[in-house]
Amino acid sequence: MSEVINNREYRRKLLKEVIKELHRGKSVAEVKEKFKDVIDGITSTELSAIEQELINEGLDVKEVQRLCDVHAEVFRESLEQLKKPETIPGHPVHTFKEENRAIEKHINENIKPALEKLKSSGSFEDAQKLLEHINLLMDIDKHYSRKENLLFPYLEKYGITGPPSVMWGVDDEIRKMLKDLRTTLINYDNSKKEEILQHANATLNKILDMIFKEENILLPMALDTLTEDEWISIMEESDEIGYCLIEPEIKWHPERVNVEKKEKFSDEASQSYIKFDTGILKPEEISAIFDNLPFDITFVDKDDIVKYFSNTKDRIFARTKSVIGRKVQYCHPPASVHIVEQLLQDFKSGKKSHEDFWIKLGDKYVFIRYFAIRDKNGEYIGTLEVTQDIAPIKAIEGEKRLMS
Repeated sequence: MSEVINNREYRRKLLKEVIKELHRGKSVAEVKEKFKDVIDGITSTELSAIEQELINEGLDVKEVQRLCDVHAEVFRESLEQLKKPETIPGHPVHTFKEENRAIEKHINENIKPALEKLKSSGSFEDAQKLLEHINLLMDIDKHYSRKENLLFPYLEKYGITGPPSVMWGVDDEIRKMLKDLRTTLINYDNSKKEEILQHANATLNKILDMIFKEENILLPMALDTLTEDEWISIMEESDEIGYCLIEPEIKWHPERVNVEKKEKFSDEASQSYIKFDTGILKPEEISAIFDNLPFDITFVDKDDIVKYFSNTKDRIFARTKSVIGRKVQYCHPPASVHIVEQLLQDFKSGKKSHEDFWIKLGDKYVFIRYFAIRDKNGEYIGTLEVTQDIAPIKAIEGEKRLMS
């Protein structure tokens, strides 16, 4: 994340210099030639923000107004060539919208006809056919998870917490409605046909309402707020969560020059050791050990900030790098935040040192453990979450004394 921030700040600094050069009397041609790399890919929102920053720093508003046409002339070519993100295949917004089109198509072409057929026949066979379509729609969880775990964290960094929190709550309502609908169809009872049909239609309407909210409120707001670097980060981490009904056909590669001056670490520094009470390890050894543990771990510091998670091969709950630096309360659905708050409060006060939960998740039996981490003086420094599928362990019988 620091690389993204550094890149953005360096780019902003250069863009401000572009405008300052114009106000010093340099010609449009001179400025365009000198700053041609950084000018490429600028958005109208970015230009407006830079002008506002300069005004805040003391540049006279009338002076900005006087040369606003000159500003536009310098950036005209880039602004005219700039495509709207929602029209660019591979851009996260384009992917979200393509998924929405696929969801609408699945609802209109498959689920609604199946509902009509069930309404007419009331047969178990038609209920099971509807179940097949609902099972496919359950994929919507990936759409919502990407929104919640990738897009929302960036909005929160800009102080936009209300809409994401409300929307996450509605997402969870939809998840529950779909799950309940699926259960009633698995255990189909013809006497409850009307109730099932009403529940199904209410669920579909809620999904379609969410599509409207995403495309008319959430995504426009995100486009006005997030930088290109942040959209790139979202795109790069999307594969880890997955997609709903469709997958992006191509990766999005913005046409731009990276103006970031990356810090290069020496080979000597990268080979440095970290000393522990019981030994020494290289950073890459520590990372490899954590990533090969037979369980997932996540560490939240004393200020409730997510600081680390292991990147194990078969992680049970999806984690993306965007959660790093995020308040742990924002990483959970609104309905369960009070549990998180209570747990952290108990750990901080010393009332508890650990708490265990276990849930069924498909064929997995997930054991979730939380431990209060304290320093040598007993001071609370954070919470460690340990998650493991214990179904294979519960299935162990007899003894095994020889290698396989």
